[in-house]
Amino acid sequence: MTDTTFAYHQAIALADLPVYEAEAFAEKLGSCLAQGLRLLCLTALAREAEKTSLLAVFTNDATQKLTAFCAKPLTSLPSLADSYPSVQLFERELFEDYGVKFPGHPWLKPVRQTPDNTPQRYPFFRTDGREVHEVAVGPVHAGIIEPGHFRFQCFGENVLNLEIALGYQHRGLEQCLLQAKPSARLPLLECAAGDTSIGHALAHAVLMERLTGLTVSDRSWHLRRLALELERLANHIGDLGAIAGDTGFLPTSSWNGRIRGDVLTMTAILTGNRFGRGHIAVGGVHNDLDAELCADLIHRLDFARRDALGSVKVMLTSESVLDRLRTTGTVSLKDAKALGLVGVCAKAAGVVCDARLTAPLRPGQNFIPAKCETGDVLARVLVREEEMRASFAMVEDDLCALEEGSPEERGYAPSPILPTGMLAVAQVEGFRGEIVHLAVTNEHSGFQVYKVIDPSFHNWQGLAMALRDNQISDFPLCNKSFNLSYCGYDL
Repeated sequence: MTDTTFAYHQAIALADLPVYEAEAFAEKLGSCLAQGLRLLCLTALAREAEKTSLLAVFTNDATQKLTAFCAKPLTSLPSLADSYPSVQLFERELFEDYGVKFPGHPWLKPVRQTPDNTPQRYPFFRTDGREVHEVAVGPVHAGIIEPGHFRFQCFGENVLNLEIALGYQHRGLEQCLLQAKPSARLPLLECAAGDTSIGHALAHAVLMERLTGLTVSDRSWHLRRLALELERLANHIGDLGAIAGDTGFLPTSSWNGRIRGDVLTMTAILTGNRFGRGHIAVGGVHNDLDAELCADLIHRLDFARRDALGSVKVMLTSESVLDRLRTTGTVSLKDAKALGLVGVCAKAAGVVCDARLTAPLRPGQNFIPAKCETGDVLARVLVREEEMRASFAMVEDDLCALEEGSPEERGYAPSPILPTGMLAVAQVEGFRGEIVHLAVTNEHSGFQVYKVIDPSFHNWQGLAMALRDNQISDFPLCNKSFNLSYCGYDL
């Protein structure tokens, strides 16, 4: 029996996938991971009579091919988490949601259940020692911030271990998508992680288009990428301002709040909403630009680029800032690969992982991802700076292309009929990293499975690793340099 390999942009019949017994399924998982394939998703297909069938999807970034296979209904599966840490969250999630047991897992603790709704005491990790102390922070924080619990085990000021307990924002989003009307899916997904409204909406639209065979015009593609890169710019500018603030460097901290607002205004001119909501449609977009608006946005873009790049340059010429950023919160290349990190924090550690390269939404894109190798806060700053430069160039290219063309009739299909028994995957590079949406359709033209994987699902583990052997006072700066989503993880 051979695994099914297909191009990342294709949909495939679920019936064409090989189905393995539990032990053989675990062996196939281990074999794919040993070959260097990257696990996109390990999820449940169906639950029957206390047994759960599983689906695994891997990607080969070098060949732009996906590999998928299934497991027959089972109650337990040998754990791979000890050898391949990138699997451990998927295993814990399946245990929590479906009761699948994973013998050999280092610690099958809840992924999203909080201490408030767990029948037994939440199993926090403990480090024993006469001079070891524990610091608990959250879930309620001192600022306007989503809830999350951080528990530090410290020896003096040095952090031995940071445990992150989330789940306070769990809304059951994936279950809602299975029951929602087609017209409600995009609004729901725009709120999967509010600062990534465009990224998640685009992933859903691409997924639907791959399932139904809809094509998107060149103009709609430019309008989509324009919104996605504006979202990236606004968030990177905000993140760099926040990092500057945590180093006590007030010029960049102050300037970037205003500059981010300028980019959000550009998004509002394009979409009618500062966060881009209501712009993406299945099959196209809801908004277009005429030549006059394109010229206005190009003018605004020039000022935003000058100000944003100038602001980060000022910060990076300050020795006090550089001294604070260097060697703080380091994540090694080995750990980044093992944990399956994506996006800014992966690239900062030397991992080349960017869906604009490995799964481009438009074939033939000439894109070189940003990359650094030191894995510290400074590296995450430098990756953001390089991504900003690339995004400014892409936004300018899109606006010039749109200015030369003419607004077109909207060709989107709000409620296309889904084929039955099909699997498709969408990978979109959001500002935090790769967003993955996976769907399997049922016989009623609905979804049997809809899985959302925000980059924060992988990257919170990276933040925990970054704090090891650092001082507890480094946590705010490290946290800002990752800037992960609570609700994107909790869903």
